[in-house]
Amino acid sequence: MNVLLIQREGIDLHHTLFASETSRLALRFYHPKKIPSGVYISVAMLGSALSLVSEMRWYIRRYVRETLFEVENGIFCTQTLAQDVYYERTAILEKPWAFRRLYGFSCGRLTHRIVMSPGSTAQDYSQDLPGTDTTIEVWCTEDEVEDIGEPIPLEDTGEMPEAGTDGDQ
Repeated sequence: MNVLLIQREGIDLHHTLFASETSRLALRFYHPKKIPSGVYISVAMLGSALSLVSEMRWYIRRYVRETLFEVENGIFCTQTLAQDVYYERTAILEKPWAFRRLYGFSCGRLTHRIVMSPGSTAQDYSQDLPGTDTTIEVWCTEDEVEDIGEPIPLEDTGEMPEAGTDGDQ
């Protein structure tokens, strides 16, 4: 199980977390890895991942654009879905998952978020993700999906939400 913390625009999340004694203390048993889009943290299981995210919620609210949990290699789920799986036990993660998004990154920046149609693959959306160098599939809850099947760009190129706002979350 891994946690991906996607940093807000203009934030070096790895540096920010290690500049604070409180977050260093919370991360002392983990070895967060700095990646272009934020921080990648390996944990033992979903329960420990949710516990860590809960312990770091102040930093996450302030510096993190989105928190994702790796379900399997290259496939992530949202925090809401992870909580439904672990705490509520209202969802069981299995393929095929009906409610999915495709995230496109360019130079470490999250530039696109597209809702995927049931049965589609990431390759089906390559024309909708111009200029992206990395993509990940993100499973989410039904409430987190808008207009299934319609590509929804996260923002127009060059227009980013301000770092102090919640943006589209």
